[in-house]
Amino acid sequence: MTATDIHRTIEAVWRIESARLIAGLARMVRDVGLAEELAQDALVTALERWPQSGVPDNPGAWLMTAAKHRAIDQLRRKKLIERKHEALVYEAEGEAEDGKSELESMLDDDIGDDLLRLIFTACHPVLSAEARAALTLRLLGGLTTDEIARAFLVPEPTISQRIVRAKRTLAEKRIPFEMPRGEERIERLASVLEVIYLIFNEGYAATSGDDWIRPELCNEAMRVGRVLAGLAPQEPEVLGLMALMEIQASRLRARTTPAGEPILLPDQDRSRWDPLLIRRGLAALERAEKLGGTPRGPYVLQAAIAACHARARTSDATDWQRIATLYAELTQVLPSPIVELNRAVAVAMASGPAAGLALVDALADEPLLRNYHLLPSVRGDLLSRLERHAEARDEFERAAALTRNGRERTFLQQRAAASAQAARHP
Repeated sequence: MTATDIHRTIEAVWRIESARLIAGLARMVRDVGLAEELAQDALVTALERWPQSGVPDNPGAWLMTAAKHRAIDQLRRKKLIERKHEALVYEAEGEAEDGKSELESMLDDDIGDDLLRLIFTACHPVLSAEARAALTLRLLGGLTTDEIARAFLVPEPTISQRIVRAKRTLAEKRIPFEMPRGEERIERLASVLEVIYLIFNEGYAATSGDDWIRPELCNEAMRVGRVLAGLAPQEPEVLGLMALMEIQASRLRARTTPAGEPILLPDQDRSRWDPLLIRRGLAALERAEKLGGTPRGPYVLQAAIAACHARARTSDATDWQRIATLYAELTQVLPSPIVELNRAVAVAMASGPAAGLALVDALADEPLLRNYHLLPSVRGDLLSRLERHAEARDEFERAAALTRNGRERTFLQQRAAASAQAARHP
C-alpha cells in the first residue's frame, strides 16, 4: 500500500470513527473541546506512524488506544482527577489485577449511548440554536467548518467563531456530559432533531467534495436517530424524523450512476430503491401520525411528502397535488425560503412550470437564497421546460458557479450546455 493509499485510508477511518472517538473521550474528560483535541492528537499520531508501520487490523481501536494515552497524559498534567488520580494511572498502565483499568471501563462502558450524550451536551440551552447545530455537526458529523457553513448558508468565519465560542462556553459553564431528563430533555429535543437531520442531509447531498452522496453520514444520522427513537418512542417528531430519513435513504443506491454522477428523482430506477427502508419509514410515519395531533410537526410533514414519492410506482404516478398541499402546510409550521422553493417545485409539477416559476421569482431577493445554488438550478429547470433555453443556460451556469460539489457542478454544466444547444437549434 502506497503512502497515498494509507493517507486515504486514514481519512476514511477518521470519517467513520471520529464521532465515537470524541464521544468516548468526552465521557471521560467531561470537556468536548478537550475531547476533540485528544482525538485530533490520535489522528496526527496515525498520520505519523501508519505510513511506516502499515494500517492496523482494527484502525478504530488503534485510534481509541492512542487517544486514551493522550487522555491519561492530560489527566496527569491538568489533574482533572484528584483523589483517584494515582489509582487511575496505575490501573490504566495495566497493573490492575483484573487486567482492565477503571479508565478503560469508563471509555468502554456501553450504558446509554455516548454519541447521543454528545449531541445533547452540544445542544445545551446555554448555547444559541445556531451554535448547538454547528458544534454537533463538527463533533458528530466530522464536517469541516466550510461544509457546515454551506449547510447553514452563512460565511465560513461565522461558523468557525460559533464552534470555538461554543466549546469555550461549555467548558467555562462546566456543562456535564450526560443525558438530560424530564422537561429539560424535551426542551432540547427540537435542536437535537435539527442537528441529526442536518447530518443526514450532508450525507444525502454533500455540500462539497468529489462525491455527491456520503452514505456513511446518512447511516450515522439514522443510527443516532434510532437510539433517540428508543428513548422517546411516544414523540411524534422523533418518529417523523426517523420515517423521513429511512424513506430518503432508500433512494441512495439509485441517486448516482456507477461512476458517481447524480441521477435526479424523476430519472431514478425505482427498482433500486430499498424496499426494507421504505417499509420501515412508512411504519414509523404511521406511528407518528397516530401519536400526533394538529397541526402536524415539520418532520412528520416532510416524511409524508417523502412517502408520496415512495408509494409511487413510477415518476408519472406521483401525487404532486398532495405534495404541493403538504408543502403549503409545512410553510405554516416551518416558515423558510428553502421550504418555499421546494413548494414551488411541487406546484410546478402539479400545475405547470409557469405557476412554479412565478413562485420562484418571488424568492429572487430573499437574502438567504442569494448564494444558494438550488435557486438558479430550479429556475433553470423551469425555464427549460418553458423552452426559454437561453435564459435556462444562464441559470444553470450561475448554479454551477455557486455549488461547491464537483459532481453537481459537472451535472449543472452539462445542463447548461444542453440548454445552449437547444437555444441554437430551437
